[in-house]
Parts: sequence; structure tokens; C-alpha cells
Amino acid sequence: MSNIIHTEGLSKKYGSLMALSPLNLDLKQGEILGYLGPNGAGKTVTIRLLLGLIKPTAGRAEIFGLDSRKDLVSIHKRTSYVPGETALWPSLTGMETIELLGNLHGSYDTSYRDKLIKRFAFEPDKKIRTLSKGNRQKVSIISAFMTRPELLILDEPTSGLDPLMEQAFRETVLEAKKNGQTVFLSSHILDEVEALCDRVAILRTGKLVEVGTLSEMRHLSALSVEATFAGQPPKVDTIKGVTNAKITGHQLTCQIQGPIDELLAVLSAAKPKSLLSREPTLEELFLSLYGETEKTLRS
Repeated sequence: MSNIIHTEGLSKKYGSLMALSPLNLDLKQGEILGYLGPNGAGKTVTIRLLLGLIKPTAGRAEIFGLDSRKDLVSIHKRTSYVPGETALWPSLTGMETIELLGNLHGSYDTSYRDKLIKRFAFEPDKKIRTLSKGNRQKVSIISAFMTRPELLILDEPTSGLDPLMEQAFRETVLEAKKNGQTVFLSSHILDEVEALCDRVAILRTGKLVEVGTLSEMRHLSALSVEATFAGQPPKVDTIKGVTNAKITGHQLTCQIQGPIDELLAVLSAAKPKSLLSREPTLEELFLSLYGETEKTLRS
């Protein structure tokens, strides 16, 4: 499977500020990559570098094997971009704007356009200046997906959408994946990323700190365990790897990293009435890297 996006040492510096440290990242055809990080981590800078909108300080980016700076026209013909903040023509209607953007791209699927308009409950005859932020965002999403591009670069695409429309967006992204399209998704909505993405890349202060599938990244956070007993729960806080052990009445909760054999043996000997364990969510993985003080994402 070929790489759609490939970066080597891609970086951007503004004066003494390193907005993006040397980035080495690959995105394969048909893959959905979630690109995560709090505000200021370097996500939008990365996207602008990929689209050739700003010049890198060092390194290079390739899209479809083409140089992102030298081959802009060829790349943009095969790519659609949805920004988190959309500036549109206020005097045009929604449909006029969608058609204009489609024509600027070169071609688009009219039947799929109509399907998306219905899916997102969009009223195309209203003027752009009368639309809410969420409805303006629908214009960008519909315009991007109706062209059926090989690559979709999405920067906070569901900003302003209500939960029902977020679900419509997820359905549309999965359709694109089924169609063999590739998606680079920067998002603050962790459950959205967890539901959609094949891999996740996490930025911290301009540096790529983790990249992989969710299963590959489970080592970043402990397994959560909850057990209920008929009598007093056993003490487990001295077991290696166990943290945050709490006893409330007949219930025990704790987290564990590493081997769980000793913990299971102690719990089993106490004859639990119920025992639940779960892997960490994407939010817990994220917080294990950033800590509670940087909890800027919503689940």
C-alpha cells in the first residue's frame, strides 16, 4: 500500500519559537489518521505545510509522491480541505457556494452532493450571511466530500456541529474510507477520533510524541479494574503495578500496569461477586501524556 502523505524532518520555526519540530510521518492509502494535540501543539501548522500554504524551515513533505511546495496545483486537484473556521461569500446562497467550490475544484458528484445535503439537513437556499457557524461548516464538509478526492485534510471539521450532525459526519468519513479515500483528521473530539481512526498521532509542543494504533498505545495508561465482594474487599495497594486503589463499601477499584497475575490471584481468593476490567480510552491515553492540567479536549 503506497504512502499518500510522507514527511521527512518537516519543521517550522517562527523566530525563536519552534512551532513544529522535525516531523517524520507517513499516511497510507485508504487510512484514516487522527492528529491530536492541544491548542498550540502544531496541528494547524502541519496542515498548512502539507498544503504548501507556508514554507518549511527545514525538511520536506510529499503528497501522492509530489513535493508539497513545487507541485501545488497537481496536489490540490486531488485533495480537499476542511478548515475549522470557514470564510465564505456572505451574499451567495449555500447552494451557489457549494457549486462554486465544486467548480473551483474541477468536478464533483452531483448525486452525492444532493445525498450529503439531505444527510446534513442543510437548507441550500439560505444566504451564507444568515447561516450559523455549524451550517457554514456544513457547506465546507459537503463541498469537500462531494468531489470525492483521493485525500481529505480535515482541521477540526465538526466545529459548531450538533451531536446529530457529528454522527452524519462520521458516516460520511467511513463512506470515504470504504471508497478507498485517505483521511488526515485533526480533531479535539476524542470519541470521534477513537470511532473513526486507524491510527493516532499525538503532538506535544510541536513534537510528535506518539504514533500508532490504539491497541499499540495502550501501554501509555493502566488497565482499570472494578470488583464487588460480599464482604470486605482485599487490600491490593502493595501489589506491584497497582495504583489508585480505593475501597468504597464492598467495592474495590484500582488501576494496574504490567502483569496482572498477582492481582487476579488476590481478587479470586476473596471470591468477588463481580469483576470488570477495561482498557484505557483515548482520553485516558491522551491524559497520560499531557496530564490533567492540559485537559483541553472534550469527550
